[in-house]
Amino acid sequence: MHTLLVTAHPDPRSLTHYVLGRLEAALQPGSVEIADLSEERFDPRFTPADRRAYHEGGNYPADVMAEHRRLERATDLVLVFPVYWWSMPALLKGWIDRVFVNGWAFEHSPASGLQPKLQNLTTHLLPIAGDDPGAYERHGYESALRTQIEHGIVDYCGSRRGSTAFIYQSEQLSPETTVRGVDHAVRTISEAIHARLGGGDRRPSPPAA
Repeated sequence: MHTLLVTAHPDPRSLTHYVLGRLEAALQPGSVEIADLSEERFDPRFTPADRRAYHEGGNYPADVMAEHRRLERATDLVLVFPVYWWSMPALLKGWIDRVFVNGWAFEHSPASGLQPKLQNLTTHLLPIAGDDPGAYERHGYESALRTQIEHGIVDYCGSRRGSTAFIYQSEQLSPETTVRGVDHAVRTISEAIHARLGGGDRRPSPPAA
């Protein structure tokens, strides 16, 4: 069992990176790897080479193949990201556009239709939202985000749905609210992964904020 944590935030002092560190610690002693797309300078641009690879179902660019190898080692994937305009950051979306590609994440042809290929992967989401849960419920933002990612990406590629845990009010002035949200989200995701590991109640407690 191996967990890959993927994040996209340019500021290493951000709440996103703090949550990433908390989650990494909570998943110990399991095997954990971090993909910090901003620090690694992953190029999210979908190029003519990506387009050719998409249509051919192979001959992927070298940086895309490196991401494939990293994902192939993982049994669990966790996307940890700030919510920008009610969705994921462009860097993370570009990573998905380029990496979750035809011939690797799925196969599609007029003759055979859709064949998902990521059945061995469980995908979890940890979105960090600036607004409160009431706003997300009133306007349907959470439902829209879940539909876009859980159904439109995770289900489409055949990955199993893991846990989704929002952290709300990340830009509010109440540190107590933020700490409670972080604690709950980290606990939700780590417990789901530890349960898959068969660790049950033997998992370590998350560190204090």
